[in-house]
Amino acid sequence: MFEKYRVGVDIGGTNVKIALVDKKGEISYPKTVPTRAEMGYEYTIGNITQCIKDLMTEANITTNDIEGIGFGFPGQIDCDSGIVRILPNIPGWIDVPIAEIMQKEFNVPVKVDNDVRCAALAELNYGAGKGCHNLICITVGTGIGSGIIINNKLVRGASNAAGEIGHIKMEMHNGLMCGCGDTGCFEAYASGPAIVAMAKDYVRGGKSAKFREIAGSTAAITPAIVCQAAKEGDVVAQRIFTRMGEYLGIGLASVVNLLNPEKIVVGGGVADAGDLLLEPLRKTLKDRAMPIQGAAVEVVPAQLGNTAGIIGSSLLIEN
Repeated sequence: MFEKYRVGVDIGGTNVKIALVDKKGEISYPKTVPTRAEMGYEYTIGNITQCIKDLMTEANITTNDIEGIGFGFPGQIDCDSGIVRILPNIPGWIDVPIAEIMQKEFNVPVKVDNDVRCAALAELNYGAGKGCHNLICITVGTGIGSGIIINNKLVRGASNAAGEIGHIKMEMHNGLMCGCGDTGCFEAYASGPAIVAMAKDYVRGGKSAKFREIAGSTAAITPAIVCQAAKEGDVVAQRIFTRMGEYLGIGLASVVNLLNPEKIVVGGGVADAGDLLLEPLRKTLKDRAMPIQGAAVEVVPAQLGNTAGIIGSSLLIEN
């Protein structure tokens, strides 16, 4: 473990979260700055740089007190060279040598990785996966991302692109269209957009549903609104989350059969539905996974919430 502080930086499409993280995984002096992608990556980096300097001033520390800075990004990262290859939802970040830029600025080690891998590290060390050796951490939101831990090691793959669980193929032909351009992908069936699509199908089919009433119009339906309706007892909304859980269970059965993890940690916005989603997921996974692998795995909600990205990015310094 480390004695100095680390700086964790969690990059999102709207905001960047930054904080000091200590050896217990506790954060201090948390700060948020707008991403402002439309201003270009140089603007965002300038904001982050100033924010880190402000944080150091507030904490009364210098770079001598910082062991390193870790960045978690929502996209394709070359971890070996510290380059952001592309961020699908943050325009302008293409082949940006972020580690080199920040090392020159602060003269400390800088590590960069995918945000879901960061979340996996955080949950493994300080959250729902503590004590595990083999762990899958998935986030279910606009898509499905994952971080994979095998024998206590983060799996990155030959080109630092491992963990694209959302693009496991669920259909051989005539599957749903995925945002990646292919058809039949896991996340086309089980994600935030899939919940909205199913909700709108129910409305078009003449079903009376509370989420339509809450939203005010079909166009305004969101996963959070469907979740609210389900928690308030709406049977149509509950059925949607049951279907989502079943799809997740089927897709994750392939992962469990292949990797034999002890735990699957489920986070992301869609996971806020709790047992409405997790119970059908667990049942389907047990039914569809091979018996030995299925018996070994436990499906649990993520524990660290919005702090996982900051904590996990700080852990990149030793991973």
